[in-house]
Amino acid sequence: MIELLLFYVFAAVLLFAATMVITAKNPVHSALFLVLAFFNSAALWLMAEAEFLGIALVLVYVGAVMVLFLFVVMMLDINLAPMREGFARYLPIGALVGCVMVVEMALVVGSKDVNLIHGGPVTSAAEGVGMSNTKALGSVLYTVYAYPFEIASVVLLVAIVAAIMLTHRRRPGTKQQNIDRQVRVRKEQRLRIVTMAPEKRK
Repeated sequence: MIELLLFYVFAAVLLFAATMVITAKNPVHSALFLVLAFFNSAALWLMAEAEFLGIALVLVYVGAVMVLFLFVVMMLDINLAPMREGFARYLPIGALVGCVMVVEMALVVGSKDVNLIHGGPVTSAAEGVGMSNTKALGSVLYTVYAYPFEIASVVLLVAIVAAIMLTHRRRPGTKQQNIDRQVRVRKEQRLRIVTMAPEKRK
């Protein structure tokens, strides 16, 4: 009874925080609500006896990614007016993607193979094999799902390279550093001697 009550409390706070992430007008507030959502998600993972995923969610996302995201949001001067101009234009696509995700989640929760509602309480996968949760997760991840894991790493690598290329692209109005030009500079280009007439005292 207490576990069920805690589940509903964490789930309600998670839904509230996720809603505030996309509705808050201040990007810093959105980032802080995302931190709250991560903490509640980690609590739900702990209740599902997935300790490694809960701790990894707090350490990796809250401890590293969100801190970096907060620094970027607070240091950049973001003009929110141009970002909100295309909200109505992209609203149908966003609503369609949201509906697809809701349907997928409903199919997963309502599936008999998942065993979340009709099959009683969920038991840990490590209980039957006599090993820790982290070891069981690693043994399945690097054996059965080895190829999807490698494909996901390749996709992340491509995303990192694409982000670097978009950052270093030539854009008008920005200053670029030319290393070859700096190395080939001469003294005459750096130093200019100006002859000035002496000032006369009045």
